[in-house]
Amino acid sequence: MKIVLPTASFRIRVTRYRTVAGFVLLGTVWGTSFPAAKAGLAVLPPALLAAFRFDAVAVLVLGYAALSDARWRPGGRDWLAIVAAGVCIVAVHHALLFAGQQYVTSAVAAVVVSSIPVLTAGASRVAFPTDRLDPATVTGLFLGLAGVAVVARPSPNDVDASAFGVALVFGSALAWAVGAVAVERVRTDLSAPALQGWAMVVGAPLLHAASVALGEPQTVAWSSRALVAMAYLVVVAGGAGYLLYFSLLDRLGSLEINLVNYLVPVFAALAGWLALGEPLSLATVVGFGVVFAGFGLVKRKALRDVLRARTTAS
Repeated sequence: MKIVLPTASFRIRVTRYRTVAGFVLLGTVWGTSFPAAKAGLAVLPPALLAAFRFDAVAVLVLGYAALSDARWRPGGRDWLAIVAAGVCIVAVHHALLFAGQQYVTSAVAAVVVSSIPVLTAGASRVAFPTDRLDPATVTGLFLGLAGVAVVARPSPNDVDASAFGVALVFGSALAWAVGAVAVERVRTDLSAPALQGWAMVVGAPLLHAASVALGEPQTVAWSSRALVAMAYLVVVAGGAGYLLYFSLLDRLGSLEINLVNYLVPVFAALAGWLALGEPLSLATVVGFGVVFAGFGLVKRKALRDVLRARTTAS
């Protein structure tokens, strides 16, 4: 009996299908984390919810880094990147994000967060002024901001609350962008799992301190709903989500993996509607399209190079 081994082209196709499936799964996992956080916020205050989440996720991610990476212990300039990520990306970003989610739907929060790649590009041009801003890039940056403004259009029934919620979530996106540029400027050679794991170790205590400073109640009556939401945020969106992200990052690179930001709002909207009965407004859909168009303009050259490389490889 003759055994036919799979060809190289067949193996490449299988790898591509697995990568696409992983990409969609990551968008699903992180998208559904928005309604999960909103469910948790019904019982826990925002800073404390974020603190409890990263207490646990830090252990998972740092444990993964210790098992998979030869140099996972930081030293010297590594700590500058870790502190920047811990303060901006873990602590400030998630405290503002969860606070904002108290006032807006999961879809709105996810769309505003999807502006992070555009904001990061703008912040990078400020931090590295040698990179000139051409007219198309400037247009893309303004489109990103315009998309957020469209989403922020307040509801007639809840003008102040919805606008305030969008402002908080947008502040969280800005914090992430600033942290990402600060990490880029330090140029640490720590792996992504080690950097993010140690950043969580730094950020979680800051979130606990912020929770106390804000006067949030520290005793929580854990309901079954809150426990399920926390388990999902820690085990699925946190542990499994980050491990899947690291795997895809190695295969796709930072640009392509960033495109998951534009899949997340789709699943956040669907999950918010199915699980929490949240409405999806036309303004949210239009705003998402405008933000995505802005990303396309800002990253047009890199996207063109990636598309050309993919076409050549096929």
